[in-house]
Amino acid sequence: MEDIDRRSALAFGLTVAATPMLAWPTPARAETYGPEDGKELFPGVRLVDLGKRESTIPAYKNIAMADVIFQPGGIYPEEVMPNDSVCHVTEGELQIKQGSVEFTCKKGDVYSCGKGTKEQATNAGNAVAVMRAIDLLPA
Repeated sequence: MEDIDRRSALAFGLTVAATPMLAWPTPARAETYGPEDGKELFPGVRLVDLGKRESTIPAYKNIAMADVIFQPGGIYPEEVMPNDSVCHVTEGELQIKQGSVEFTCKKGDVYSCGKGTKEQATNAGNAVAVMRAIDLLPA
């Protein structure tokens, strides 16, 4: 066996120590949006269409999905929901007002809106918020 000097032993030790870090998988991250991505709906609020397809649920003809990006201070003003939908906050935090009910949705929260419901969404935080909306579109 060959003699190993201190320098070789140190290099070997660092290589062995670094190997697990190179092999560890990195978690997948959601795509983030820039301030100009999508179509502006209101100041500080933009829409990115993600797709639309025919529904297999008999009550609905199509299903559409979009991300609504709220800059800090962005407000989607109160309006009557034209159809049923399910919303999921993928980033940040939003203050939601549905009629007389108000609640906070944090990252990971999901909620629903019924056709005819009045709703307003506000980003009162300091970070960008993203709401993924899945619209259930009737025939």
